[in-house]
Amino acid sequence: MADTPDLENRLYLELDHGRVVIDLRPDLAPNHVARIKELAREGYYDGIVFHRVIADFMAQTGCPKGNGTGGSGKKLKAEFSDAPHIRGTCSMARTADPNSADSQWFICFGTTPHLNGQYTVWGQVVDGMEAVDKIKKGSGGNGAVNDPDRILSLSVAADKEAA
Repeated sequence: MADTPDLENRLYLELDHGRVVIDLRPDLAPNHVARIKELAREGYYDGIVFHRVIADFMAQTGCPKGNGTGGSGKKLKAEFSDAPHIRGTCSMARTADPNSADSQWFICFGTTPHLNGQYTVWGQVVDGMEAVDKIKKGSGGNGAVNDPDRILSLSVAADKEAA
């Protein structure tokens, strides 16, 4: 069936507010998708906070230190594309160096065209965006969050469905 999802390229993001289903985009960013799946399968993201959340912009996660300064220790070469940053887009966070993405990523709350072509898009939320909308927002311009929400688990759907 053409409508059968590719469970190897689907993630389940479990939040206190519910399950978020993310379809991966290996056609756009094969190396980033492979790394996200590798980290998810290691349990890397389980318990990690959304350390930077800006209302009407995005929710950022993936820092093991919980403050935006850490990563998994493996930098990835940028895989920029013409895919737009729209509501539910999952994209890699990075420093000013385009090839500095590691484990941190964000989900867009809405359309953010100023990010297009400058950040690696690797996925799209296909279900559960209402749970993303409930992630606790930060205060101030930098979006730092006091007592932030956590990822309960991030898993590859094929691993969950096979169990």
